[in-house]
Amino acid sequence: DRGNREVQRIKEKETENRVEDGRIGKGCPHTFITFHLCRNSKVKARGPAQEGPKRPEPEESEMCQECRSQLQSKCNGISSAVITQENTPVGSKVIYDGEKRKPLQVTPKLFSTFVKEAPFRNHTSETCAVVGNSGILSNSSCGDEINSAQFVIRCNLPPLDSSYENDVGNKTNLVTANPSILVEKCHVWECVGTYADVSPGQYPETPVVLALSQLTTSQPAPFFPARFNGLTEQRRPFAESLVRYGDSLLLLPAFSYWHNTAVSLRAVYTLQDFDGSARPIFLNPEYLRGLTWFWRARGLKAMRLSTGLIVASLASELCANVHLYGFWPFPWHPHGGGPLTNHYYDNRQSKKKVHNMPDEFVHLLRLHNQGVVKLHLGKCEP
Repeated sequence: DRGNREVQRIKEKETENRVEDGRIGKGCPHTFITFHLCRNSKVKARGPAQEGPKRPEPEESEMCQECRSQLQSKCNGISSAVITQENTPVGSKVIYDGEKRKPLQVTPKLFSTFVKEAPFRNHTSETCAVVGNSGILSNSSCGDEINSAQFVIRCNLPPLDSSYENDVGNKTNLVTANPSILVEKCHVWECVGTYADVSPGQYPETPVVLALSQLTTSQPAPFFPARFNGLTEQRRPFAESLVRYGDSLLLLPAFSYWHNTAVSLRAVYTLQDFDGSARPIFLNPEYLRGLTWFWRARGLKAMRLSTGLIVASLASELCANVHLYGFWPFPWHPHGGGPLTNHYYDNRQSKKKVHNMPDEFVHLLRLHNQGVVKLHLGKCEP
């Protein structure tokens, strides 16, 4: 079909160019994929004078239903995405999906941390917003549009401070938390927030913190996240950091790697001890194996699927209309070519190259052209 041919043409052209820094030759700020998006694709910057993505044609709608059916039959995220007391009983064994290790036997204590039944079993939504963290969200004015979705999914505990609300909204129904966030010790100048985020007593009283705490501007400034230290010391800062997400589901990949398990369990116990409203759930490694197979069978080459692709795939099963925001993996804007930060809240780069974000984007573009999801890559209507 035309959509698949277009995507294949993009991939072949990208392979030929071997773009490393977002350029095709000197002085050209666009890769072929950007040119395609701006000139030939249905993905447009949404604004008062510009149309959004068109509704899929009948043929595309059939492809949309076929893709959803394949996801449901191969992965069954509605019932299997989360470990539950129903699908993982006491005495069963959990096999890590990210490494070859001895399976973990489910003890009564571990079993008690599992939710009783699949949280998505009786859940269907007309609209879902899956919010990535790409710098393309900066100055997008997409906050209200994101908040209007019935079900909002966010990735890796992103900041939702008032300074970002206009662009990313503040509604959350499900948020993921990579355990590395819980053990990470962030350098003072590597994390971003606003000066107003810094208050006396909240962070170590270094000279820099004391100076910034006197400022009230909401301009971007270094952000000092609570150093959770694997939740082995003070745990209240972690519980308090989740207040912004309300009673959302907190999705933890506790069984991808063995070192994820202990810190994920400490996160559960912390929420219990401090009466947190967030509801922790564990990503099922069996579901991840099926999802990895699903995407590899479609040509995706990556060591690991990104969190964004995982939740976008899940949303495609849960929702009739899936809208993706912040899923642009390149350092320049698709409409104009201006530079972008890596995330809407900072410019930190991933140290581990385990994901293939450009290739994932090509597959998401294919889903967009088939009507399975709707990619938003520009400003939203006010």
